Amino acid sequence: MSEGDKDGGDKPEDAAAGIPEVWPEAERAESLARGAALKWASGVFCRPEHLERLGQYRKRESQRTSSIHTRLKSMVQSYLEGVGWGLGQLHEARAELKEVSHALAKAGVESRRNAEGVKALEMIREVSVNHCQLLAAVSNLPHLYSVRSMVSETERLVESRRLLEAHARLMELECWQDDILWQLHGAGAPGTAGTSLATQDEELVRNYFSGVGRLVEALGKELWAVVGSGLALARQNPIPFVSAVRIVEREEALDQALMEDRGGAGGHSRPLPPGRPRCWRERFFQVLEEAAATRFRSLSYLHTRGPGLAGHLSALQHGIMGDLATVHHLLEHCVPPHYHLTRAYLHACHRCLQSHLGQVSGWELESGEIFAVLNWVLHIYNSSEMMGHPDLAVEMESEQPGPLISQEGLEQLQNKYVHSVRKSVSEWMHKALEVELTDWQRDQEPDTDHEGFYLTSLPTIITQMLEENARVALMISESLRDQTIQMGLYELENLLNRFREALVEFGKEHRRDQSTNQNKFYLHYLLASISNCIILKTSTESLQRQLSSRSASRFSRTPPGPLAALDRAVRRACRLVMDQLQLELQPFLQGLLSRSWLAREYVAVSPKLCGVLERHFDLYSRVRPPCRQRLQEECQWLTVVEYVRVLMQKRLVCRNAEERSRLAQRIALDAQYLRDFFQGLEEVDGPGDEVNPMALLPVLADFIRLNDTAMLALEVSGLVAKYPDISEEHVSVLLDVRGDVSRDVRGTVLDLLEQSAPPLPAGYRPIFSDILVPTPSMPFCLPTAKCA
Repeated sequence: MSEGDKDGGDKPEDAAAGIPEVWPEAERAESLARGAALKWASGVFCRPEHLERLGQYRKRESQRTSSIHTRLKSMVQSYLEGVGWGLGQLHEARAELKEVSHALAKAGVESRRNAEGVKALEMIREVSVNHCQLLAAVSNLPHLYSVRSMVSETERLVESRRLLEAHARLMELECWQDDILWQLHGAGAPGTAGTSLATQDEELVRNYFSGVGRLVEALGKELWAVVGSGLALARQNPIPFVSAVRIVEREEALDQALMEDRGGAGGHSRPLPPGRPRCWRERFFQVLEEAAATRFRSLSYLHTRGPGLAGHLSALQHGIMGDLATVHHLLEHCVPPHYHLTRAYLHACHRCLQSHLGQVSGWELESGEIFAVLNWVLHIYNSSEMMGHPDLAVEMESEQPGPLISQEGLEQLQNKYVHSVRKSVSEWMHKALEVELTDWQRDQEPDTDHEGFYLTSLPTIITQMLEENARVALMISESLRDQTIQMGLYELENLLNRFREALVEFGKEHRRDQSTNQNKFYLHYLLASISNCIILKTSTESLQRQLSSRSASRFSRTPPGPLAALDRAVRRACRLVMDQLQLELQPFLQGLLSRSWLAREYVAVSPKLCGVLERHFDLYSRVRPPCRQRLQEECQWLTVVEYVRVLMQKRLVCRNAEERSRLAQRIALDAQYLRDFFQGLEEVDGPGDEVNPMALLPVLADFIRLNDTAMLALEVSGLVAKYPDISEEHVSVLLDVRGDVSRDVRGTVLDLLEQSAPPLPAGYRPIFSDILVPTPSMPFCLPTAKCA
């Protein structure tokens, strides 16, 4: 025997002997376990002294192995118990299935036995069905013979508008048709053959009663014609309308009864007859709304664009209110109370108005037309003249129909209105400015008001226009008023910017024509412009006070600044007035503070110069306060500035103490004379010395009069304290005018000035900043010599 045979023969014997078969997976797992154990042991017992703990490791691993074996045994035991319980359940289910199969077999046998007994009743069923059909035909023959005659008679009743009689005949015909169809439906229920036969018979019955459907259509047509002409019938003969309502109620009751019968219990619900439910009550209100729309279109025959829009809205108002009065006082009594006919007609009119006004809002409307629409929608429509009428109060309170125009539509209309008004305002302002520019060229004084102040037509036109637009817009709503005022303020700001530019051009033209002296009233119209700006400022502040507190958050644009524009225009006009005064004072200031002037015997300031100042002060009285006081102060300021400017030209350099004393005395006398002169011209007390420019001249006189040059540094420090805007150039000129200041003293004074230059205090108005010092001419110096 070969080795293969020996090996093959050993395996059965081993199996029979109870030796367990070795699986490859088990061998691999054991090999891995041995490798892991060896790796662990080599890590733990890497040194000989570690072998002392071998017993501890052996005991711990033995305990762990014992615990694992215990858990494995417990798990296997629980699995075996579950398998045993499942096998018991399977045995019970098998027994129950056997019992059920025996019961089903018995039931099948009984069923086959009963089916053989039913076949004997088929002939009886067919005979019963034929008998029922013959009985139905015999009972319906009298009705069938009279159908065509009744249809013809009913058609004549409909044509003569005897609606109640026609409807009674129609109901009778429909009752016959429904009974026959129900009998056919019951006959065809038991079997499929009977059902096919009943369907054919049903089609035959429907064709035979086809005249009933035509009668329904003809009656409905006449019925809705009566309902549609209900407003006219209510004033003449409401009986047809009442008959129509009664028919509608009958039909509604039939629809409800048939619907209830269809959902009956027991599975024997009756099918709905052809054309049911008719829902004539719903159709009644649809016809009523269509009639209202037709009536509404008949009221819209007017030319609704242009000036006719207000008349069109008025015609709508009277027409709708007349129809509502007819419905409320006449038709309301012809229908059941639950119809709420007035409310239904009111809602129908409201929907028609919504559609019509939505169309009107899309047109290109002028401001007057938009105002008419907004006023009608927001005020007239809800007033006591329309929907707020006492007769309609209950209907309006029970169910609000909603706004005629949505909030978005109203905002669009208001924006259109503001845009249209803005266009008109811009054109008017442009024309008013052109008229103002034409008035400036007149060869006569401007007009005066009752207080004697100069003015032109510009502020009156602008003020009236803006206030009138605000007043008209307030008739619609506060929000529209705020939008209109905001728009007016923006346009006013634009006008004032153009007005200021016109003032600048007016001044340029006057300087060009100064030699010809064409415009003798140039100054007068400048003063009138200032008074106009003051009037416009009062009007602007009044408009701004009218704005509601919510307007600032409603508008996203930058708020208009008409007051700032007004201030800029006033300052420009005042500057032009002062430029003209400066121009007129120049010839009389040229002879002052010169050596010839100092050599002559002292005479007060030129009478002609005072005449110029007096004439200007007289003209300033024609300007409204507070600009009148401002011009008077500016006049004094300019006089002092020009006087000091002449001094700064160094036309006079003192040679000795006597000349310095005489110059200082004359400057002080001129200052006192001018102070007395201006106080005599002012209507009220002038400003105090701390802000009065006249206080500068005595200070300069004291500076020139000072004999001890060593005190000049102290004097300059006092001058700087009073007038911190004085520069080194100004002090240098004053030292030159004295004519006795050495180079060392000059250097000391200028160094002190440079070190102690204080900042300008708050509220201080510079005076020396307006006085330019002429550039000194450099003396010729030799290259080797140091310039003095």
